Amino acid sequence: MDQRIKRILPTVQKPARYVGGEYHEIIKNKSEVGLRVAFCFPDTYEIGMSNLGMKILYAVMNRMQGVWCERVFAPWGDMEDAMREQGIPLYALESGDPMEAFDLIAFSIGYEMSYTNVLNMLRMGNIPLRAADRPGLEHIVFAGGACTYNAEPLAPFFDFFSLGEGERSTEEILECYRAAKKNGLSKDEFLREVARIDGVYVPSFYEHSYNDDGTLRAIVPQEGAPATVQKRIIEPLDDALYPTDIIIPNTEIVHDRVNLEIMRGCIRGCRFCQAGFTYRPVRRRSQELLARQAQELLERSGCHELTLSSLSTSDYRDLPGLIDKMQAYCVPRKINLSVPSLRADNFSRELMLRLQQVRKSGLTFAPEAGTQRLRDAINKNVTEEEILETCALAFEGGWNNVKLYFMLGLPTETDEDVLGIAELVYKVLKTWKERAKNKKRGVRIHVATAYFVPKPFTPFQWEKQITPEEYMRRQRLLKDHMPSRSIEYNWHEANLSRLEAVLARGDRRLAPVLEEAVRRGCKLDGWDEYFDYQAWLDAFAACGVDPDFYTTRGYGLEELLPWSTVSDGVHTAYLKRERERAYRSETTPDCRTQCSACGASCLLKGGNCDA
Repeated sequence: MDQRIKRILPTVQKPARYVGGEYHEIIKNKSEVGLRVAFCFPDTYEIGMSNLGMKILYAVMNRMQGVWCERVFAPWGDMEDAMREQGIPLYALESGDPMEAFDLIAFSIGYEMSYTNVLNMLRMGNIPLRAADRPGLEHIVFAGGACTYNAEPLAPFFDFFSLGEGERSTEEILECYRAAKKNGLSKDEFLREVARIDGVYVPSFYEHSYNDDGTLRAIVPQEGAPATVQKRIIEPLDDALYPTDIIIPNTEIVHDRVNLEIMRGCIRGCRFCQAGFTYRPVRRRSQELLARQAQELLERSGCHELTLSSLSTSDYRDLPGLIDKMQAYCVPRKINLSVPSLRADNFSRELMLRLQQVRKSGLTFAPEAGTQRLRDAINKNVTEEEILETCALAFEGGWNNVKLYFMLGLPTETDEDVLGIAELVYKVLKTWKERAKNKKRGVRIHVATAYFVPKPFTPFQWEKQITPEEYMRRQRLLKDHMPSRSIEYNWHEANLSRLEAVLARGDRRLAPVLEEAVRRGCKLDGWDEYFDYQAWLDAFAACGVDPDFYTTRGYGLEELLPWSTVSDGVHTAYLKRERERAYRSETTPDCRTQCSACGASCLLKGGNCDA
């Protein structure tokens, strides 16, 4: 380790974030490595080390002969200040080498509010921000992750994006680069080669033009690039690499436990949920494989908590049978099994009894809306009766804490719907009074509301976002109607969610805004300690960009959207039909009940999803 780093570590918070040397980290002999990848997560160590995609792709790349993938995380402000003062560039944890020592610089981007971290990390690593300013084959910068489905605000900074699931495409990308390096190709020649890989989007190969009113006029492919780039998926899921020798963190992280991914995709089709559409089609891992992976993960990590992970865990076929297999190993060893992402319409007494064999984990449900009309409009497919009966089962089983998540600002929402949240919460409280077996401990009902952000690739991608002022009015209306000591109410930051909506639906004209925001000190925007909304407003003003163009304006149904070059497999016509049904408050059955012909199953070789 650089002696300068050793000197500054005692002066910063959580120095364990910056030292590496963890159990199961991968160290290779540089003389035997022909390709080095700096795998960057644009947030702090404790966030990045909890990220499942990082764990999987770290293993994928390091299992390739002659490739060494190392981790790079965004430093906290105190560490960044100390590094700049000492002239220390951003470095990888495994070797301690600076980012500029690596061939490829890969980012995993899952949250729009990390965009300034991406630019700040490149700047700290002495990597030119714009792809056009990196003419050679060294320092190729690419990214994958949820945000790459609309990567246009980041397009000028990246050489290419990897869309969808990266277990196989990442290997293909690295082999393509290795061949380009061996054969002495130019950067342009390499980009033309990598663009031939399914799921790879090279933004410089697409020319964007705009109408006088600011809307997008045309996207014209160049260099023989395809008109549409379709995401990659893995099937069957049992064949996908899932590492069980994961790195054991040096310090506490956000998810300080073992996570086991049991399925991908979601059968539900909630109309606001981007992940529910972009992760289609549904695929699941077999119980036998999951039982083996769970045991290996627990034995190799020493963790005493196992979490079953997916978008909708309780929709896994024969979940009770899977839990029985897990508990046969966990219970004798006092290992707690937690199952998040439960739904109120399939939570049962049988499931509850299975989950509390070691200790009671918290129960969280997301009704999302307070009235049945609005729940039908967003296709939540859960009734008030199911919500209350689920809470009753939990209270009878000894739970005294429940978390309920809602959204404010959903399309078609009225004040009646807002007040419906308060009414539903009070009915939950009444249910506890009537059905709880242990009332001495009291009850805590945690209510949280998020500010609705319309996201690409959902039926609501065209919708207007309500203003922050209107969101706060609705938040105050709700708060005033929930005056109970048993109810704890929290809400999302309005300005942050407005900015998230701008970046989620933005185009390439936001790139100068991002640069300006970083110049004004914006970073770690997902953290309250650092989010500076005024600096962002100043950046928009300096660049002559109106944030409302991407939020309260909404998008026309026939308008060309910035993300039109990308396909997640779900047909736009299907999204429009779902939007029409939302305005009629009509539900669509889940995929298991009836296929709604969204188009995603065409990504599968057999044409049938595993719903």
